[in-house]
Amino acid sequence: MAGKLYGIGVGPGDPGLLTLRAKEILDGCGIIAYPVRKLGEGSTAFDIIKQVVDVSEKSVEEFLFDMNPDDSVRERCREEAMEKMCMLLDNGEDIAMVTLGDAGVYSTYMYIDAEIRSRGYETEVIPGIPSFCHGAALAGVPLMIGNEGLAVVPVAKENTALLRDALRNFDNVVVMKAFKSMPLIAETMDEFGIPREGATVVSNVGMEGEYIGPMDDDRKYGYFTTVIIKKNKGGREI
Repeated sequence: MAGKLYGIGVGPGDPGLLTLRAKEILDGCGIIAYPVRKLGEGSTAFDIIKQVVDVSEKSVEEFLFDMNPDDSVRERCREEAMEKMCMLLDNGEDIAMVTLGDAGVYSTYMYIDAEIRSRGYETEVIPGIPSFCHGAALAGVPLMIGNEGLAVVPVAKENTALLRDALRNFDNVVVMKAFKSMPLIAETMDEFGIPREGATVVSNVGMEGEYIGPMDDDRKYGYFTTVIIKKNKGGREI
């Protein structure tokens, strides 16, 4: 009988936020896995679960998903990873693949899940706490209240239209993947007349270098940085 693939959201960084269901699956699986862009680079998600799960008797597997600009290289790498995963499943091994936050929020895992299911294997997604939910809770900021709406968007120079649409149409906006784009976010807020006081930055929550507070132009933010923007803190109607 073939094994089962589990995609496990391990939460934003604090191992105490790992769900009981996630812990149960991790304890029961013989293989713990994580995707990497470069072999040997390690996994923050794996570092989190090691603090509460005994991995000494488990097999730990890296699955390489190269980000080479050559399509043929990426496709070959992806196929090799899928074949290796299917071989383990065919041997009856259950695999727990860990990912930061929630597996359904900007996670490589969901591509893997769809591919493995298309090949006839059983999969299950175990939800985790997204970083922006944890950050909002720590900051005491409601993500939505009353009849407000919420948009969750990534930001980069090539997709400013998505950020602009979100700021135009939603009361609250969560901007993820923000660590290199803080000036761009600030400029866009200024354009829409949204005061800086409406933004809360949550960076590296539950990890070393955690910061929760207002935008600071002089601060260097960590890789895991999100901005929560609340238009109802002031500013003109858009």
